[in-house]
Amino acid sequence: MSTPLAPFIISIIVLERLRRYGKAGQMKQLERQMRYAMALSVLLFVVGGISEAESVTRWIWHAWLIAQVAFILTKSEFRILRMFALAFIPYVAIAIVADLTAVIAPEFFTAKDNYFDSARLLSYMWMAAIWFSNNRQLKAAEKERVRRQKEDELNRAIAQRKVELELMVTERTVELTQQKEELERTLTELRSAQTQLIQSEKMASLGELTAGIAHEIQNPLNFVNNFSELSLELVVEMQEELTRGNPEDAMAIANDILGNLEKINQHGKRADATVKGMLLHSRTGTGTKEPTNINALADEYLRLSYHGLRAKDKSFNARLVNDFDQHIGQVNVIPQDLGRVLLNLFTNAFYAVNQRRLLVMAEAVKDAAPYEPEVSVVTKKHGRHVEIHIRDNGTGIPAAIVDKIYQPFFTTKPSGEGTGLGLSLSFDIITKGCGGELKVDTREGEYTEFIIRLPI
Repeated sequence: MSTPLAPFIISIIVLERLRRYGKAGQMKQLERQMRYAMALSVLLFVVGGISEAESVTRWIWHAWLIAQVAFILTKSEFRILRMFALAFIPYVAIAIVADLTAVIAPEFFTAKDNYFDSARLLSYMWMAAIWFSNNRQLKAAEKERVRRQKEDELNRAIAQRKVELELMVTERTVELTQQKEELERTLTELRSAQTQLIQSEKMASLGELTAGIAHEIQNPLNFVNNFSELSLELVVEMQEELTRGNPEDAMAIANDILGNLEKINQHGKRADATVKGMLLHSRTGTGTKEPTNINALADEYLRLSYHGLRAKDKSFNARLVNDFDQHIGQVNVIPQDLGRVLLNLFTNAFYAVNQRRLLVMAEAVKDAAPYEPEVSVVTKKHGRHVEIHIRDNGTGIPAAIVDKIYQPFFTTKPSGEGTGLGLSLSFDIITKGCGGELKVDTREGEYTEFIIRLPI
């Protein structure tokens, strides 16, 4: 390598290293400076080639080379190229020493020219070794820089994603909290509505009882009034007989009065029992289990349900059939709860037979067999269980909806005629309150039979 080419080669290598390892923000300014340096190096090379003052230009080249190396070593932007610049120092030193020796002692320089050539060769080898080592270091550093850059980018992305996730979690938490509050509020409203509906269903069934109760109370009241009036007349007659001195006739009249009073007491108790049944049915509490006459309870609610429907439709008549097992005895149940179940089942039974009656009347098929509505209640004792069978020959239940009849709010009645809670509440009372079973056997267009099975 000749000395004039060294600045040019340095500029080329510096530009290559800057493009590969330099920072993007510093590239334009440094490349512009190095291009000026490369152009100046070429200019000096050309001037030196055409000029006769070769020694002068050679020293200018030396100065320019030293300036380039010093520039690289002092500029912080060229920190990655300092080892490369240091690799030129032996070559620059040997070139300057050789040129000084050639000026000061030409004969010695001529005699020792081989030594200077060997020194130059060693400087070239030194530069190659340094450049190779520096190149490897630069590549390793670049890989490490790229790795760290990717790691930093990944960490920044993770941190950003973490912030986004935390924000999403916060927003979702707020949303879930709002939804929870709304659900709790809705649940409270639903529970309140459910309580109101259950109470409404109870009051609706109480309304069904009203007409039947009025009929049941009116009958004993008529007896009480009649026997009271008759007893008043008998008392007057007894007083007259006593005045006449006929104690035997007065005693006979007294016996008649006693019989009337017994009748009055009997029918008064009957009215009292009816009123107590109504009060039991209207209670909102769960009540307490107590020994109950199942037969009497079933018979009472059968009649009350029947008279309740007749109060609405005077044209309705039905055949009431009962078959009570007298060996059942007393069963521990909550009377008002079981009464609600019986009332609901009887009311549904009378509704079904009435619907079939109206359907038969509407069709008016000639020569068709006459239809007689019939509702029956049968009680049986099976070991440690009591069964109550409530059967009607009404419209029956379609097979497609049999599995739905115990669902809350499900009803086959027209809108406004049923809440859909009767059978649902009845099922809960029998299965949960009494620990029993409520089953259904039906055939559409023929009959429906509900079977209540209670443990004794």
